[in-house]
Amino acid sequence: MLYLDNAATTPVRPDVLEAMMPYLTSEFGNPSSHHTVGERASAALADARGVVARALGMRRGDVVFTSGGTESNNLAIKGIAIAAQLQRDAGHIVTSPIEHESVLESVRYLQRVHGFVVTELPVDRYGLIDPGDLDQALREMTALVTIGYANNEIGTVQDVAALAAVARAHAVPIHIDAVQAAGWLDLSAADLGIDAISIAGHKLGAPKGTGALAVRGRVPLEPLLHGGGQERGRRSGTESVAGAVALATALRAAEADREQRAARVAALRDAFIARVLGLVPSARLTGHPEHRLPGTASFTFAGTSGEAVLLELERRGVVSSSGSACAAGSDEPSHVLVAIGTDPAVAQTAVRFTLPRDLESPLDAVADAVAASVAAVAPRA
Repeated sequence: MLYLDNAATTPVRPDVLEAMMPYLTSEFGNPSSHHTVGERASAALADARGVVARALGMRRGDVVFTSGGTESNNLAIKGIAIAAQLQRDAGHIVTSPIEHESVLESVRYLQRVHGFVVTELPVDRYGLIDPGDLDQALREMTALVTIGYANNEIGTVQDVAALAAVARAHAVPIHIDAVQAAGWLDLSAADLGIDAISIAGHKLGAPKGTGALAVRGRVPLEPLLHGGGQERGRRSGTESVAGAVALATALRAAEADREQRAARVAALRDAFIARVLGLVPSARLTGHPEHRLPGTASFTFAGTSGEAVLLELERRGVVSSSGSACAAGSDEPSHVLVAIGTDPAVAQTAVRFTLPRDLESPLDAVADAVAASVAAVAPRA
């Protein structure tokens, strides 16, 4: 079985499991405890925080360990926006219609409960945001801009640096959901010019339930969890030392040879896309043809059912998906595909292939399986 749903989750790396295992067994201390057992756990947590901070181009104190991308996005969006509302009565937030559900639902919560006005920036047929539209949308009382670095369904990569420059010119903080970008793209906040960034460990070879949010120290952040004051008061609750070590180990490994792996996988992806488009007349690539994640190839196959194609592919030994794992089982068409102008009926035919970072071989056999699967489920003339 060939697993090509790495945007949903990835297997835990052996080196990650080895690194975290002591903190699940012998090194079990609470990092807040003031004795030698707790101090060893605290030292491991501090080391992990330093690794994540370096990868994200932030200071150690900027990093908050979380349970994953959804919590990181919730904390960033609600925490920054509510703090701005409390401090300066800011009540406006800017996002786009193609964001992950954790972003969109956080924004809707702010709108529903805290009275925020929301602006959703338009996207083009590839899912790109025009920085000029952001410039026009910003107001004196804008609390936050929150945008995905790379889309989890179609793989389109935003020009984050250009968007951040606009936000910075208006003195508005900008948060980037980098859950899908981590391991593929540059995450340095200094390079990108951003104020907050979310990542999740299970996209990188760490276990599910691991993640981090980094927020520049100058940006006020209202906590969502209250209690013991861990994570400098921004996320109370005893930290998962094993989870933090796992995330740091996976992120360090991903960053070590990121550019080389990304280039190699992108070349294999392009060859795969070209073969699928050549073999399947109904196939249409979704997302930007160039500004896309190296490991993402997403298509629609008009006249079929995406779920039926997926079942045929799995029967042929290929596991992929129809889009976001968080929306699996929904009868509604993808909000991302609809936002970029795809007919809702055609959006129901979507199939997404997300490749592993260690991919070395061409995917010709997979493209052939795609063609056979589409032919098997297409209605007969």
